[in-house]
Amino acid sequence: MVPASEQSDRSPLPPFLMQILFEDNHSIAVVKPAGMPVQGDLTGDLSLLDAVKLHLKEKGGKPGEAYVGLVHRLDRPVGGIVLFAKTSKGAARLSEQFREHTVKKIYWAVVEGVPKERSGQVIQWIVKDKRTNLARAFDRERPGAKYAELSYRVLRSADGLSLVEIEPKTGRSHQIRLAMSTLGCPILGDVKYGARRRLDRTIALFARSLSFNKAVGGEPVTVTAEPDWPFFDRKE
Repeated sequence: MVPASEQSDRSPLPPFLMQILFEDNHSIAVVKPAGMPVQGDLTGDLSLLDAVKLHLKEKGGKPGEAYVGLVHRLDRPVGGIVLFAKTSKGAARLSEQFREHTVKKIYWAVVEGVPKERSGQVIQWIVKDKRTNLARAFDRERPGAKYAELSYRVLRSADGLSLVEIEPKTGRSHQIRLAMSTLGCPILGDVKYGARRRLDRTIALFARSLSFNKAVGGEPVTVTAEPDWPFFDRKE
């Protein structure tokens, strides 16, 4: 682990140790703390992108800013694995994998209540309102809506909460948050989509696993992390 946010006084988060799960010449996979932006925004808070740049610059010992390519994102309230490119070649090839939906992503979520079906699929057509940053779901195709599909299974339930494993087949904005709300089980802390209980600037959604092919060579890589949650014993 590498000290990151202590290198900047902009972050409202306490100093954290950046957890690096995988690194080669063309890519680096790290764990984003929930509540931290992936890239800089109007708040001026330290972003994960900036933290990775600082790490690579110090590691390389070279003058100037290190190259870091953003190939996918997580919402600010969401924690978990983020993959960055370290070269332009890596950025192009990894971005193509995300566009072609060949990257396998697994999320964990703690939701309020228990889904009626312990496992299943959610297929929706989603419209995102950029002005309000909220999405709406429809059960059939309509103009301007984007197809969204995911599968889920309940791992365990207790005390009015359920731990759910989710595999999105598409990568639509707010797709998982909206799907869980549609099932009548909004993600804990996600008051935007109907949760009753609020968390501190975060929601209980975590990008737990990412499977992709190396940018050069094509060997398969799977990285896994676990959320630091008090809600459930994290062992299955």
